[in-house]
Amino acid sequence: MKELKINSEGINHSAINLGSLDELKDYSYMHPKRKQEVKGKVFIGEILKSSSAEISFTVFPPHTEMPFFHQHKNNEEIYVVIKGSGQFQIDDSLFDISEGSVIRVSPEGKRTYRNNSDSPLTFLCIQNKMGSLDQFNVEDGCLAECENLWEKE
Repeated sequence: MKELKINSEGINHSAINLGSLDELKDYSYMHPKRKQEVKGKVFIGEILKSSSAEISFTVFPPHTEMPFFHQHKNNEEIYVVIKGSGQFQIDDSLFDISEGSVIRVSPEGKRTYRNNSDSPLTFLCIQNKMGSLDQFNVEDGCLAECENLWEKE
């Protein structure tokens, strides 16, 4: 199975390259509670040394489903479907998803998903602590006063 490697790292950054979307299937994750290997899944928050978000990428083969519902203690999740289609269920709501679908689930929401199509389903999931975002859009941003770094190349 493929392993993550740091491409660039400094005081204020960490960078990796997952490869093409088609290569995501080459990663796997050992679920610590279920003691099962999950093929086609990679978490990147820890290797990036993220202190505010966990991000995972998942490739679900055709005609497969997550075999259980799950929920979280503190984190809401945002799922972004990158490629393919399937279905998502949160509590009693079951709905279709496809490329471009974006789903937010609060920690208490019981969720599961499945790929009921003939093609792989690829999505990313971003976990953040519920209620931790203080500002939306660019309100937290500020212009950095520095020389043009591109000219140094």
